[in-house]
Amino acid sequence: MAPMTDQAPRWLTPEEERAWRAWRRMQLLLTARIAADHVADSGLSDPDYDVLSKLSEAQGELRVSELASSMLWSQSRLSHHLARMERRSLISRDACADDRRGTVARLTDTGWRAIEEAAPAHLSSVRRHLVDRLTPAQLAALAEIAETVTAPLLPDADASGG
Repeated sequence: MAPMTDQAPRWLTPEEERAWRAWRRMQLLLTARIAADHVADSGLSDPDYDVLSKLSEAQGELRVSELASSMLWSQSRLSHHLARMERRSLISRDACADDRRGTVARLTDTGWRAIEEAAPAHLSSVRRHLVDRLTPAQLAALAEIAETVTAPLLPDADASGG
């Protein structure tokens, strides 16, 4: 619930509203387009690709708790998704060798093949729909803006916002 305040809302100026609406529209359309490209190009869902890429970046395995944290997902949501991926032989789950209470998600040979085959089309989609449409200065500004906005929103951000 929003905190109660005696102050009037700070309405957005036309420039602020333009920026907010443009970002929102871009985020929704870009996410939908890249997700549609994943399905068309590889048969993978956007979350499938995210899991496979995180695991491949970690040399094929990660503790499920670390994977959930890196994806900003709850462990429950990730567990359900991993079960679906396991049924398709993309990943396997095993007890941690050093902590039997923990679980490790591992890429299977099928999972490795899937990410290796999907990555080139994914990169092409990201380039086509975002990177190649921006100048180097715009791309640098976008990265700086995104990092500035997201830093205090991350779960491990301290109370000072950084």
